[in-house]
Amino acid sequence: MPPDVRAAVDRLFDLARSDTGQARRVANFLLAWHNGADCGGFDLADLFAVDREVSTDMATVFAFLGQHPGAIYPDAFGHKDDIVVLLRYWRDLADD
Repeated sequence: MPPDVRAAVDRLFDLARSDTGQARRVANFLLAWHNGADCGGFDLADLFAVDREVSTDMATVFAFLGQHPGAIYPDAFGHKDDIVVLLRYWRDLADD
C-alpha cells in the first residue's frame, strides 16, 4: 500500500477509537467501507463536521479505493481487529 494511504488509514482508525466529536463520523466512514450494507453508509455531509486534516485523510482513502482495480477493505491495512472494536463500540455488533 502506498505510505500516504496507509498513514491516512492509520490516523482515521486512531481517531475512530477515540471519544472526540469527530470519532463517530470517522467510524461511520470506516464501517461503511468495511460493509456498508450491514454497517450503514457514510453521509457526505459529515465531511462538514470534521477537521480539514481528517477530511483530507478520508479523501486520500477514497481516491485510492477508486483508483484500485479490485476491492480492498480495511483488513488489508492490518485493521481487522480494529474493525471489530468499532463494530462493538459504534454498532453494538460483535461478530461481523
